Amino acid sequence: MGLDFDMGAPAAALRSQLRELVKEHVPEGFLGAFTDDPTDLEAAQRFCRTLATQDLLCPAWPQEFGGRGASVWEQTVVREEMWAHHEPRGAQYMGVNWVGPTLIRYGTEAQQRQHLPPISRGEVIWCQGFSEPEAGSDLASLRTTARRHGDGWRISGQKIWTSYATMAQWCFLLVRTTKVGDGAVQKKQQGLSIFLVPMDDPAIQVRPIRTMMGPHHLNEVFFDELRVTETDLLGPLDGGWSIVQDVLSFERVGIARYARCERLLTMAPQALGDRWEQLPEELRARWVRMLLHCRRARLMAYRVVSLQSSGRIAPGDAAGYRIAVTTLDQDSAEVLMDIIAEVPRDDAPTAYYRAEVEDHWRYSQSATVASGSIEMQRILMSRALLAGSR
Repeated sequence: MGLDFDMGAPAAALRSQLRELVKEHVPEGFLGAFTDDPTDLEAAQRFCRTLATQDLLCPAWPQEFGGRGASVWEQTVVREEMWAHHEPRGAQYMGVNWVGPTLIRYGTEAQQRQHLPPISRGEVIWCQGFSEPEAGSDLASLRTTARRHGDGWRISGQKIWTSYATMAQWCFLLVRTTKVGDGAVQKKQQGLSIFLVPMDDPAIQVRPIRTMMGPHHLNEVFFDELRVTETDLLGPLDGGWSIVQDVLSFERVGIARYARCERLLTMAPQALGDRWEQLPEELRARWVRMLLHCRRARLMAYRVVSLQSSGRIAPGDAAGYRIAVTTLDQDSAEVLMDIIAEVPRDDAPTAYYRAEVEDHWRYSQSATVASGSIEMQRILMSRALLAGSR
């Protein structure tokens, strides 16, 4: 099949370079950094440093912040190749894809000097303190509160579903700083602020949530009178909601889910060998349909990247892409599981491919919930369409 979009010679060369680096530095049988084997995380951290030494961890960042001023399309190639190969950067994609760009846009000079160089070198892991037990999709209803105390604030409350909290050094934390009804704060989206807090503070407690996705993915985080100051505040006080919209925009396009789907689907005939021709015709028809959906999601991602780079992205644009790519993640996983079910489990030649498919299926189960449920994405999309029709 031909490419849907020509990103240019530099992007094509970068894609080849990244595949060679993965082949050379990522261990055989790697299925991601967050397994029960600690050597997988160590391999991911080493690979991040390898990318950083070649200016490939965050190439599209400005040079003064640790990048090399590459195009957004080269950064897109990095996203695609990393996600297609089970994200050998581990948790670093969070810092690279949205914590760093948000700091570049909203951070003070001191915050940028402190945080951006370690991210660009692959030396620090971030987690994101957004969702709460009663504020997931309706994030603005969160209850974690920062109250004034001397020359700073004291934060108390709970976050949940916080990925990488057990290993992160820093948290990008959203809290309420002004109650609804106080002063000019009349809506729940107002009165929210973002603080950058160190995870080693004794006022923070992390409790892992075990799931079939493996360790580190999901955690509860408790804040008990955590002290923060003005220097920890990102952006304006009570102005966190507008920053969150940018964060979610970066986040939702930052994971190139379609790239892994397409790679696993494309590999199926080779992985099955002679058994491929014996598959039911209906199953192979579903396989073709999923490949088409991969191309659709890819092109939607490219549209969002283009809009994002020009500063014209709206919530409806990111929501439309998110709906397409998360449903693709789950639908392709079901097709791939049905394909691999046609092969005996003890078939050695397909063992690693089977493991890749099963890992993809496990991860896909949360796709339509994570980073904003698909129901909320449909609401955003509907609002955008209705607003455009007036």
